[in-house]
Amino acid sequence: MAELTIAFVDLTGSVSVFETLGNERATQAVTKITQWVGSIGLDNGGKVVKMLGDGVLLSFTNNRMAVESMIQIQQEHTQRVAQWPLRLKLMMQIGMARGQVIQVDGDCFGDAVNLASRLSDLAGPEQILTTDTVIRNLGAKHGVRSRSLGPMRIKGRAEPCEVFRIEWQTEMASEFLTLPADLHALGTNRESLFGGIELGWLDSSRSFGLTELPVKIGRVPESDFVVNDPRVSRLHATIDIRSGHYVLEDVSSYGTWVRFSGTDNPIALRRQECLLHSDGEISLGSPFTDFSAPNVTFRLVDGQMVLGRVAAA
Repeated sequence: MAELTIAFVDLTGSVSVFETLGNERATQAVTKITQWVGSIGLDNGGKVVKMLGDGVLLSFTNNRMAVESMIQIQQEHTQRVAQWPLRLKLMMQIGMARGQVIQVDGDCFGDAVNLASRLSDLAGPEQILTTDTVIRNLGAKHGVRSRSLGPMRIKGRAEPCEVFRIEWQTEMASEFLTLPADLHALGTNRESLFGGIELGWLDSSRSFGLTELPVKIGRVPESDFVVNDPRVSRLHATIDIRSGHYVLEDVSSYGTWVRFSGTDNPIALRRQECLLHSDGEISLGSPFTDFSAPNVTFRLVDGQMVLGRVAAA
């Protein structure tokens, strides 16, 4: 038995690719990508345990190299497919875990393998989800950016597991570094377009300024905006601002649906993000077709309105 970091790399969007290219060409494309994923793992000291059709199972003795490999895979693949037609885009969703692993006849078994597989299923396109053991084993000065999504119940486990999302996008680093200055400028510049966001549920409503973002929406009192309904997860969704856009991210167990004013077609999110480009409503834990579902309204506040209120005061 050895302590290893396990990574499941799955491709999403293969159904559309097979419909567009046909079985033979689509199989060649998928195989080429999975072989490339395996080569990145091997170059970083990992081992390809097995190929899984449109996925790859890898193991690493060195935890840091495992994480760096997955970041490299996401970054290089995203650049590669940036100009591909939408119907041909194959994105990566990755799950990682570290623990004691039994190796038998070239295969791997153990809790870490099961966890990595489950997290890969929960991850959205272009996401890397991992356990706290992977993050802790990186050490104090690892330079890897991650965000805790809180304890989650994973199928097959009795106890919740704290899950982290690794922030691999290169543009995020500059955003995190410049955000405080941007917020200061937004608060003093009369040309600012962003004044915050207003949320409402039943008879409860609250406004959040830019300096109060990100906003955590959930069932527990520790949430910034509490929606007390059993279908709502403890931490269900977050709203933040990124590259000049409000972004809603679903981190729940049962999903989130978004519908913008003037439209009838909702957007379904499962561990995914959505730009909030106009006012609308959010259904938590159940789609809009369930009329009893908790619906949160949201309104984007114009910065000019906020500045006008401040001047009037």
